[in-house]
Amino acid sequence: MGRAAASVRRGAARSVGTWPRRLALGLVLVIVVPVLTAGVALRLNFTGDPGDGTRTRGRDAIWLGHAWVDGRKKDVDLAAFAARIKGTGIKDLYVHAGPLEHDGTLPASRYPRAHWLIDAVHRTMPGIRVQAWLGDRLASEGPDGLRLERAASRAAVVGSARQILDAGFDGVHFDLEPLHSGDAHYLSLLDGLRALTRAREVPLSVAAHQIDPLPAAQTVLGAVTGRGKWWSQKYFGQVARRVDQIAVMSYDTWMPLEGLYGGYVAEQTSLALEVTPRDTDLLMGLPFFHENDLGHHASAETVAAAVRGTRLGLGRTDRGRERFGVALYVDFAAQDGDWAAYREGWH
Repeated sequence: MGRAAASVRRGAARSVGTWPRRLALGLVLVIVVPVLTAGVALRLNFTGDPGDGTRTRGRDAIWLGHAWVDGRKKDVDLAAFAARIKGTGIKDLYVHAGPLEHDGTLPASRYPRAHWLIDAVHRTMPGIRVQAWLGDRLASEGPDGLRLERAASRAAVVGSARQILDAGFDGVHFDLEPLHSGDAHYLSLLDGLRALTRAREVPLSVAAHQIDPLPAAQTVLGAVTGRGKWWSQKYFGQVARRVDQIAVMSYDTWMPLEGLYGGYVAEQTSLALEVTPRDTDLLMGLPFFHENDLGHHASAETVAAAVRGTRLGLGRTDRGRERFGVALYVDFAAQDGDWAAYREGWH
């Protein structure tokens, strides 16, 4: 009787000790296996030949820093830049003229040399458009920032766009972050901006978050962290239908290896092409910067990998798409190797 009871107790103890191990193993299977599967899929997505018809359409863009409108850049700098982009497909310059105030207004003192830049570009680089790059931090993940839910703030942003167009810019490019998927107030803002830009016959352009790469990945991330990284493909399409240009910020992807990053860009290109109207310019971002942190690994997120991924996605999804290009981020962090990879891979 005593031996039997002891045996039962030992069995129960082993059972109790087994459950944590089983739980840990279960968590490993739930987390690690999907990650490994996704990694293999991304690496395979980076294989193959992009083929003909997957190079520049002459609709590329580049983000330019604030130094171009605050007096730091001079004629000699513009001449060097013109030589740098000669023979490329760059058509649009997104020149940082902000940031906006948190109420949506824009002090004119932020862009004192705008007239010099616009006039000089039009004179020396015919066909190149100078768009004002405006943005602000949104109060979507903290107490401070622009609040799009306020109608007065949205009206002020439209007023700032009107102000910047009055200053002579050829269009306006917005980058508002962090912008959560499904934000109806942002769509309302775009409707107001589109009415203005259509009346002025100038492009409305936006920088866009990446598209959710897995079913409900953003839902899980949002539930765990309260932060937004991806848009749903449906929401991306809703934004794309309201603008003339949409540039995917296809960098800061968390990818640790070049092959994974290239496959990720190929997937993002395909997802974006599927929902972007054919009369909207779709641009895929190229990482012309070299920071290293949790979200961005410079050794992985290379221009060569981004260009190849873009070409693979284009070739598989909509090879004949004309209103398509790449957008280079950002001029003041770019190195000679970035420019060389852009030219060699895309032209």
